[in-house]
Amino acid sequence: TLDMTIDKEVSSHASIFMTENQDENSPSSMPTTEPPPQTIDQGNKDQCDNVQNNKKRKVREASTKTKDVSNAVEPEQEPADSHRNGTSNLATHLRTQCKKFPKHHDPNHDPNQTVLSLQDTNGTGSSANALVAVHFDSDLCRQALARMLIVDELPFSFVENEGFRYFMSVTQPRLVIPGRMAIARDCLNLYTSEKHKLRNVFTKTNQSVSLTTDAWTSVQNINYMVLTAHFIDENWKMHKRILNFCPITSHKGEVIGRKIEKCLEGWMIGKVFTITVDNASSNDLAICYLKNRMEDWNSHPLKGEHLHVRCCAHILNLAVGDGLKLKDMHSSISKIRSAVRFVRASANRLDRFKVCIKETRIQDKSTVQYDCPTRWNSTYIMLESALKFQKAFKRLSENCVEYAILEGGFPNNDDWENAKCFVKFLKLFFEITKNVSGSTYVTSSTYFMEHCKILQAFNTWMGSHKDDPILAKMATNMKGKYEKYWGDVSKMNILVFISVIFDPRHKLQFVSWGLNKYYDKEIADSLNKKIKETLSRIFERYRSFSNKGEAESVAQEVEGSQFVTSSEVYDQFEKDMDQDPNSSKNEVDLYLTEPREKKNPDFDLLNWWKVNSTKYPTLGLIARDILAMPISTVASESAFSTGGRVLSCYRSSLTPHTVEALICAQNWLRSSPLSVDIEEHLEDLEKLEE
Repeated sequence: TLDMTIDKEVSSHASIFMTENQDENSPSSMPTTEPPPQTIDQGNKDQCDNVQNNKKRKVREASTKTKDVSNAVEPEQEPADSHRNGTSNLATHLRTQCKKFPKHHDPNHDPNQTVLSLQDTNGTGSSANALVAVHFDSDLCRQALARMLIVDELPFSFVENEGFRYFMSVTQPRLVIPGRMAIARDCLNLYTSEKHKLRNVFTKTNQSVSLTTDAWTSVQNINYMVLTAHFIDENWKMHKRILNFCPITSHKGEVIGRKIEKCLEGWMIGKVFTITVDNASSNDLAICYLKNRMEDWNSHPLKGEHLHVRCCAHILNLAVGDGLKLKDMHSSISKIRSAVRFVRASANRLDRFKVCIKETRIQDKSTVQYDCPTRWNSTYIMLESALKFQKAFKRLSENCVEYAILEGGFPNNDDWENAKCFVKFLKLFFEITKNVSGSTYVTSSTYFMEHCKILQAFNTWMGSHKDDPILAKMATNMKGKYEKYWGDVSKMNILVFISVIFDPRHKLQFVSWGLNKYYDKEIADSLNKKIKETLSRIFERYRSFSNKGEAESVAQEVEGSQFVTSSEVYDQFEKDMDQDPNSSKNEVDLYLTEPREKKNPDFDLLNWWKVNSTKYPTLGLIARDILAMPISTVASESAFSTGGRVLSCYRSSLTPHTVEALICAQNWLRSSPLSVDIEEHLEDLEKLEE
């Protein structure tokens, strides 16, 4: 279409040019002795062409701007043949140089031409929410392809798949698809670029971080350590960034401690607030090693004090595991697990079970779920789903001989009653584990309330030994394991209690109430006193550390200036008086004496501190550190898998450096990491099976 349009325009310009020559050379304006021009017919056209070829070519004069005479062609005149009579130069001129001729460029063939397109500015790919002008850029396409492989955990060989290459040849034929080695280099380059950006954030802002660490294993039995940083930025936004996923030679405490120290040196991070680990004895040695090193660094107000935080989710798993070991409960769970596996073993059995559901008039559209015996949360989901179809299982035992003679027996009424009791018991721990395992919201200030809920549940269930002896016995076993770690308050990190004070809805009143209600008076009074003293000491350290940094910056400014104004001296006087510990009210007293915020489901804790940090500057610095403290290492696990701490076969086949690059870059590129909702995934699977 473009060539036909240009040919028409060229023909029009050529015919105009011939018409002007005919007007200038008409018989009325030329001598009568010269004969009029003759018409060349088809018969002697070839002869004329030969004559023209023998003539010497006329020297071309300097080109001038083309006249705007596009509408001057007479309709009765025949345009010149642009393919046979030398108009290619004019066509080239019209395409590239003519200022009067409109450019009919195809945007797909012009690299500088932009096209309006709806694109996703959040980087999640969920929706196109911005209208932007884009143009084809091969480098950007390669970067986007590398990003897709990293975020979606695709193998490098994906770019060599026949279907993908055909799809790209249709959508963007100008993009040369790289091979697996080239795209692997692109992924590593993207990892290096993102790492440089993140390192600049830590160095420029001198950001304080809280760490979580955990151990992983590949199918080749290579031990890995994951190190994750949690922090709140200057805009009071919570962040979680995986710093390293590196191999370690052993799980000894000193080896882990030295590896963490080396990782922190590589990131140039010196301000570490806490480190959350599980309850392995080797982790205790690693924390002691790092604590000694941080005292020498002198980069944080606390200098490694209160550094060790135990993983609350790990303690809950140990407690629930002791409850599962109860003989009666274990037998009932095994029977129900066997019944579920029988139903889900084949499509024929599942169809027969659906008939039983229909006969018993159960309206629930879901189905029974498998469980992983080593994960109690999946066992809870299995029991909860099986209880909905108790009548259908009973009907199946009457209609299906194979199910009636199931090895180990099918569940009877006592087994179902035990399952109801166990589901009621596990639901509390299931919800608490989900609440404390988040990484995109504050968890440190909420665990004390969850701790009080657990103690209240233990006391209630243990008091019901007459009505429900199995539940009382199970609660007794679990409380013994739970108190092994949290029973002695001296083993609890004092920051778990102090973080509650930084929630303006709770403050010190809620901590005192909880201690007085669930602990003996002597223990509660002693702990209340210790909490107040520790809060005052932390406040003074942050205040002096902040003043020291400001004094150094002021000294540098004074060295570069020749005089100091009186207003600067008076401002410093006012600031020192406001922070005087001997004054009637400092920040801590002012904050604690003000009324608590009302309970509101829409209350945003970080936003409250963002607004009030100017009123409480030193407390604001403490809040940024203590509210970012994670109380569970599950956040590190959820970045890779919900099924365990073993690398997939694909990632295990890669080199350790490539594994680290892919895992870290995936976490960095996901601007809003999604929390794993097991129940939501199960509902999606049920819809697919229907």
